[in-house]
Amino acid sequence: MILALCCMTMMLATANAESAPQHPPRVVDDLQLSRYVGRWYEIAHIPNRFQSKCASNTTAEYTLQEDGRIEVINRCRKENGKIMEARGIARIASGGNPARLEVSFVSILGKQLFWGDYWVIGLDADYEWAIVGHPQRKYGWILARQPSLDDATLARIVARLKEAGYDPRDFEFTKQDALR
Repeated sequence: MILALCCMTMMLATANAESAPQHPPRVVDDLQLSRYVGRWYEIAHIPNRFQSKCASNTTAEYTLQEDGRIEVINRCRKENGKIMEARGIARIASGGNPARLEVSFVSILGKQLFWGDYWVIGLDADYEWAIVGHPQRKYGWILARQPSLDDATLARIVARLKEAGYDPRDFEFTKQDALR
């Protein structure tokens, strides 16, 4: 009995390891930061602790700075109707690929701390939507220039998420309403 349990556990672990993506998701080939900056509406995201108080109307505003970094302002509406805002800075990660960014929302005495990966893994040719991911797929966001996307576009995004090793069912849609 113990041997059978041990073997079954090993088989399940092997099956899970084989079905899990082995490599980080591929980022887009040619991200132009000058086109990427601006306002993005969150269409959906993988739930995470730092957005747990957000109830609706999540946006991200990116502004290119003279030093090549990007100012980041994330906003959302909480259940009580108040706006919550987080300000940070993004930079191109080592290696120089602008689709692999790092972002920090913690600054002490002007020094940014605790950089997190922000990888652009899907992008519309006209920069109308983007998929942002993480090397270990712990986080994910679907962003758009408008507060909603049509079904055909969402189907293309779901296909790209699957190609990148994400389970689209992990994403929750974000409520965007006219109260903004």
